[in-house]
Order: sequence, then C-alpha cells, then structure tokens
Amino acid sequence: MTFSRQALRQRITNGPTFWFGGAQDALSALLVEQSDFDGIFSTGFGISAALLGQPDMELYTLSENVAVVNRMANVVRKPIFVDADTGYGSVLNVGRAVREFEKAGAAALQLEDQVSPKRCPAATKTSTLVSMEDALARIKAALDARRDPDLLVVARTDAMDPGEALERAARYAEAGADLIQPISRTFDRYEQLVQLREVCGRRLSLQLMADTWMTALSREQIESVAAFASYPIAGLLTTVHAVQGNLRELARRRSGDFSNLPFGQTTMSAFKDLIGWQALEAKQAHYETGRGQ
Repeated sequence: MTFSRQALRQRITNGPTFWFGGAQDALSALLVEQSDFDGIFSTGFGISAALLGQPDMELYTLSENVAVVNRMANVVRKPIFVDADTGYGSVLNVGRAVREFEKAGAAALQLEDQVSPKRCPAATKTSTLVSMEDALARIKAALDARRDPDLLVVARTDAMDPGEALERAARYAEAGADLIQPISRTFDRYEQLVQLREVCGRRLSLQLMADTWMTALSREQIESVAAFASYPIAGLLTTVHAVQGNLRELARRRSGDFSNLPFGQTTMSAFKDLIGWQALEAKQAHYETGRGQ
C-alpha cells in the first residue's frame, strides 16, 4: 500500500476531497488505478454481481469479500476503501471483519446500520435498521479491533427519515466514527448535507450514482462537505452496457466482422500493457537467464 493510512487520515481532517472509482474485481481495480482517481472503492454491489451473478443481499461471505480486496491490493498502489456491509454477524464478527480487511490491505472501510442480511438501498425501496444501541456497538467493536489506528472507519446510516439520519449520524460520530455516510434517498438537497456535516461534526463520505438527486451537485458543493466522494458502480454499469451492446451486435452478425461495433474495443497490445504482461515476461526472463547451463 503506497499511499499510507496515516496520510489518508491526515487528509480527511482538512485536506482536499479524496475521489474514489468503484471496482468489483482486480481488473476493474487496475482500471481505476490507471485513471486519475485518487483511490479504489470496492463496491459490495459490484462484487456480488461479478462474483456470484446475484444481487447485493449479503449472499457473498466475509472471506469472499476479503479475497477480492486482497486481489485488488496485490495489483494496485492507490488506497482501497472497502464496503464491509454490516460486519457479517455479531459484534465479534465485526471485529474479525475489520482485522481481515486490514490485513488484506484496506485503507478505509464502511459499516452500515442495516440488519443482517442487508439489502442494497440502491436496489430496494426499504431498509430495516438495527437499534441505535446495536449500531453503536458495531462501530465501537470496529474501532477497538483495528491494529492500525489510522485505518479509517466510515459509519453509514441507511435511515431514510432525515431526522433519524441526523440523530444517528451525531451518535455515530460521538462513538468515534471517522466519517459519516448517508444514503442518497434520505436527503434531497445540498443544504441538508451541510446540516448533516454540522450536526455530526465530521466530514462526509458521499456515493454518487446516476438517477439520484446528487447528480445535481457541483464539484464545489461535494468538496465543501465530503472528505470522500465515490462513484461505486459507474464502471460496473458501463461495462454491462457496453458488453451487452457488442454481444447483441456480434450475435446478429455471426461473422468475422468486428468493424463498427456499438462500443469500441481496446487493442490486445493496450490490454497487455494494462495487466502488466511485458513486465512479467521481463521478470521471468531475468530469473531464467542461464537456466540449464
């Protein structure tokens, strides 16, 4: 991890907003790594889709999530912000989850206050929350489990009532959460985000998705309230749309003609550069030089 956790912690206090691109596997993490984003957000919605081909309803396990994050960390140098869902069980499970993600290379992780198994608020109309006491216990267990005190814990509240979200955010901050993350459906205007930041005394973590009111926010507005700003599923949905379009056209043609597809393809040469083909060939040649002599 080239960008240290300590540097990230220092930046969330009064530094510029840290912008994350969403990734669901090692390849998409590499694409974010080679972009102008500051870091990688490991989207649980995307991991569930890529790994299982199923919705984000906590069907994938802690060990599966950790394995994906570890694969990302093996190929990127930018910090990884992990979607840790509900912590995968009791407060003891939350502690274990934090330690496992920390070992895997996470620089920050988010914990939400839904019941387990959760349902992604981007794809469902209702969310059931744990009690305030249970949510606070999760946060405290996460904070105490850290081996590295600079690992950031982001408390997400899925409360859809603005008043409840404000109350929960304030209590989560008092418990020691480093940042507070609302869901997009709770509020509907910038001024409410300003109020949320003032009430909790923490900078925010915002997730930006198409077809939500947050698309109206300017960069200046986002950066005035948020330490973290993420595009969690833009890459995933772009990939699905492009692949569907090209497969539809190729299935129609059923020939060797790849010209004028709806979406362009990267070249084999560029793809090999992306995944480090030449570097590995050079390393292999370096160690095999003189073999058999």
